[in-house]
Amino acid sequence: MLANSFVRLRRINIKANYKKNLSPQIASGLFFWIILRHKFKTANSINKESQDSQPNNKINIMRKNFLLLLAAVSILVSCNKAGENEYIVTGTIKGLDGKSVTLEVQDEATGQLKPVDTVKIEKGKFVFKGSSKEPEMHLVQVESVQGKVPFILENGDIEMEINKDSVSITKVGGTYNNDELTAYKEKGMAIQKKMMKFQEANMQKMNEAREKNDTVVMNSLRKEFSKFQDDFAKQSDDYVSSHPKAFISALIIEGMFNQMVPDTDKIKKYYDGLDKSVKDTKHGKSIKTKLDQLSKPMASIGVGSLAPDFSAPNPEGKIISLKQSMGKVTIVDFWASWCNPCRAANPEMVALYDEMHPKGLNIISVSLDKEAAKWKEAIAKDKLSWNQISNLKFWDEPIAITYNIKSIPATFILDASGKIVARDLTGPALKAKVTELLAK
Repeated sequence: MLANSFVRLRRINIKANYKKNLSPQIASGLFFWIILRHKFKTANSINKESQDSQPNNKINIMRKNFLLLLAAVSILVSCNKAGENEYIVTGTIKGLDGKSVTLEVQDEATGQLKPVDTVKIEKGKFVFKGSSKEPEMHLVQVESVQGKVPFILENGDIEMEINKDSVSITKVGGTYNNDELTAYKEKGMAIQKKMMKFQEANMQKMNEAREKNDTVVMNSLRKEFSKFQDDFAKQSDDYVSSHPKAFISALIIEGMFNQMVPDTDKIKKYYDGLDKSVKDTKHGKSIKTKLDQLSKPMASIGVGSLAPDFSAPNPEGKIISLKQSMGKVTIVDFWASWCNPCRAANPEMVALYDEMHPKGLNIISVSLDKEAAKWKEAIAKDKLSWNQISNLKFWDEPIAITYNIKSIPATFILDASGKIVARDLTGPALKAKVTELLAK
């Protein structure tokens, strides 16, 4: 669920086209000018009888009229904040003057957050200015404040009101996509509140059922709880169907690929319904690429077939290939730092490698991680000394797609020629197969 807190506060920039709608600030500026002009007309009417005796009054009136017009125009110009291809993010936060505020975005290559801009808080306010080619999720991190503020950075005027003691209730608004994100988040929060209320009301009942091993009660409670998951799914489906121009529709659709077995028919239906402006974004193009990949007939990769070669960066950035990692026996291992079964199997793999590597066993592990730091940390912690590679693309890992990996851990055992002779063996069966192949 897209968990961001936003409020609706629309801004429409003035342009040199009188057919465009005027923003509230511009409208108020015009109203100010009308009031001034009306007051001046009243004064002009009162002094009309004396104009014959004072011919210079008319010139003075015109001068005053012109000055008032300039004042009104300056008000209008000052109200037109962000330009057509510009964003201005204005934030307010109390009690933190002098602290730094950092604008962050996720790095596509490493999966980690990287800073985009940093400013200081002055008089309870901070401002980011720049230009955005297309909408993208960003985060705001305030120095000494726990938590980050997620929002959609796009051109226009964006305003956020941050509560330093509770970032989760931050109010953000001002542009179409942030307003839509607010509405989506608020509906999701309503479901979440009901879910939490259900959990609180049934926690004791569930604990008692576990102690008694009462499967009837436990299954009943789980069935009730699953209804909230259905509600979340329905919220997403309904939103995508009814908001083809919203950027978050693309984010929701893209997230559907993370299911164990993605419903490509549903994903394609939703993608086809998106507005061209959303399809042309980075995330829209990513959906198209994934659909194209899934629609291609997969090569038969199984026992008896040759293992396709592949390559990717290791933790130091060096490109390592399967070909250069081949031994008399080779294990291709798909895993990830976030995969608990994978981590549980690593000690067994380490022991096998330590024993069999001197005899000709090689291993190359392909990680489905998306954060480099966590990947490297897991390698060190689990003491994995063989070749480790990853493109840090989660389930979009190209090597995993080539090998048609739908779940992990997954392993392929190759003989000296690169032919797949077995897959997904563990424990004694894996050791026996490796021993057999090394003996040939």
